[in-house]
Amino acid sequence: MTAISFITPDGTRYDIDAADGASVMQAAIRNDVPGIDADCGGACACATCHVYVDEARLVEIPPMEAMEEDMLDFALDVRPNSRLSCQIRVKPDLDGLTLTVPARQA
Repeated sequence: MTAISFITPDGTRYDIDAADGASVMQAAIRNDVPGIDADCGGACACATCHVYVDEARLVEIPPMEAMEEDMLDFALDVRPNSRLSCQIRVKPDLDGLTLTVPARQA
């Protein structure tokens, strides 16, 4: 298990243990993290699992592929550290990662 933290728009912190190999989105859904809607179920066909990755740790996440980049065009308030949580796989190297949930999802 890998420790991941989510910060919701109201400042509430959700510290969860995520199963290695699962997507960060799956971990959020399993732990009832508000604001991660995941309308497409993790198929990278929407932008409702948009998160902001802690900028200091962004280099630890594999670069996004074209499909994710295209889907982020539908997200609100996209920033340089924006990612779709369905495209981030949990692995031990990400232990302690902090993700911030945007105020609104697309």
